[in-house]
Formats: sequence, structure tokens, C-alpha cells
Amino acid sequence: MQYAEFIQSVATRPKMSPTLAEPITRATLATLAERLSGGQARDLAVQLPEGLRGDLRKPDEEAEPFELPEFFERVQQRAAVEFQTATDGVRAVLDTLRDAVSAKEYEDSIAQLPKEFWQLTGPAATRLEPRRIGT
Repeated sequence: MQYAEFIQSVATRPKMSPTLAEPITRATLATLAERLSGGQARDLAVQLPEGLRGDLRKPDEEAEPFELPEFFERVQQRAAVEFQTATDGVRAVLDTLRDAVSAKEYEDSIAQLPKEFWQLTGPAATRLEPRRIGT
């Protein structure tokens, strides 16, 4: 997947402008990098378009433990958007990421996150309502 295609995919999922999708994508990837181990962030970055790889840079190897609400808050602050826009954007980025990288790399990344992150992925997820895994 190319850079513009990735951003367009993020934009179309919650129906936002590509101008807004770009900072949300970058903020989500930077926050994801903080939450993943250094090795996993690098493994994931290799499969992203060149223009997004730097957003998954991580200065240390340790994952920073924080839960989903803080993830949203960090994205909201980095992208300078409203909270609901951040939550919709995070979901769109994770869904696009799932489509853009190998299934193994995506699953390895999500496996490092709290289980509540699984609520965000997949076409059946809507706003922050939980969904059953495997449906």
C-alpha cells in the first residue's frame, strides 16, 4: 500500500478529509509505537509506506504500559482534534493497518496491546461498543 492510499483509506472509514486523516494517522502510529516493544514497532514499520515508517520510531525497547483511554487522549493531543474524532480516527488507522501489513505482523502488534483494543478493529465495531471476537 502506498502512502496516499493509506491516508485515503483512513479518511474514508469515518468519512473525514485526507487533510485531517494525515495528522490522525501520524498521531496514532506514534502512540502505537510508545505502546509496542521496540522490536515490534520496527517490524511493523518495515511493512508501512516509506512516508509513515518514521512515525513508528521508538527510542527505547520497552513498551510503555497504558490503557485505551490514555491511547485516545494521546492521539487527541498529538493530532489536536476532538476526542470522538480521535477515537474514530484510531479505529480507522488500525483497520487500515490491518489491511496494509501481513496478518502475522498485525496480530503480533495487537497481541501486545490490552484486549480492549480488539474492540476497535474490524467492520463490526461501531463507536466504542464492544464486539465479540471472531464475529
